[in-house]
Amino acid sequence: MPSQADWIESLSPWPEEFWLGRMHALLSELGEPQQAYPAIHVVGTNGKSTATRRAAAFLQREGLSVAAYTSPHVSGWGERIQVDGEDADFEAAVGRVRDAAERVGATQFETLTAAALAEFADARVDVAVVEAGLGGRLDATNVLDARIVALTNVSLDHTDVLGETREQIAREKLAVVAPRATVVLGEPEWEGLARERGATRVVHAQNVGRAAASEFLGRELEGEVDAILPGRLDFSGDDVFAGAHNPAGVEWLVARLPRDDYVICAAVLADKDARAMLVTLRSRGSSFIATQTETERTLTADELAQLAREFFADVESVPDATTALNRARERARPGGAVLVTGSLYLLRDLYGRLETVR
Repeated sequence: MPSQADWIESLSPWPEEFWLGRMHALLSELGEPQQAYPAIHVVGTNGKSTATRRAAAFLQREGLSVAAYTSPHVSGWGERIQVDGEDADFEAAVGRVRDAAERVGATQFETLTAAALAEFADARVDVAVVEAGLGGRLDATNVLDARIVALTNVSLDHTDVLGETREQIAREKLAVVAPRATVVLGEPEWEGLARERGATRVVHAQNVGRAAASEFLGRELEGEVDAILPGRLDFSGDDVFAGAHNPAGVEWLVARLPRDDYVICAAVLADKDARAMLVTLRSRGSSFIATQTETERTLTADELAQLAREFFADVESVPDATTALNRARERARPGGAVLVTGSLYLLRDLYGRLETVR
């Protein structure tokens, strides 16, 4: 019998039109599970998943039962829905909402979001930390009436949907702010927009996850927590596996890399500014293996290789991701290192075959 994961895979990941009507209809059929607990809503261009998991880990450390919802996944679908630091029973969570999702014609992300919200209600959590998928205003997660909203940062990404300027994108993301909410900002320039939305308290913080947890509890939190996400900045010996899906993400990554002689293996989605990403990546190596992801939105390996030849002295095109990684490792021997980066979907493809990563 096909699994719920197989069924989720069959659903359209992108709606024909972004709107909240289906999501409200779905949650109504499920008894409005999102009203069963307070929430922290995390929006932004980069770093949302890390901020979400960190906020959840801080709150759990303080004795609360805490849920976390993140996307996309790298290690498996179950990674997206966690309760008290453990993956929920994904099959059961999706099975709980499937009939209602089919009746309303919900998309993949709408169904996953509803499954998470219903799972959190069933688990009777004290608080849920929920990452937005795309933007905020019309995102399926914009059903929370969250007490705390955390904005990590704003970069030019998904401009065809969210707007062509950082201010337009910030407005879309901060549209999730409800009157009297507290807003935690990783970038202070957006305080005016947060106030326009009716925020009564605005906090500036470099550590957005910890600050969001502190605001929820009403007291400062000290120390650190472990909040590791697969494929965000993983070291395997000298090799690095780190999704960086847009120029700002690549800039963040290269600032944290310990060497500049990597053989770089990367895939980029077609709607990203690949040229700007390549300009930054060239500071960390001169050899580039272009590959592609198992999604329709990917640049082909040949298309990416053609762009890369402007910036790298040595470029190969290897469409299959596993073969591309093995080729990069061959090129790095002896004593070299491989950097696997670009789309998180590439990391997902590779982590699905763990022997290729380890």
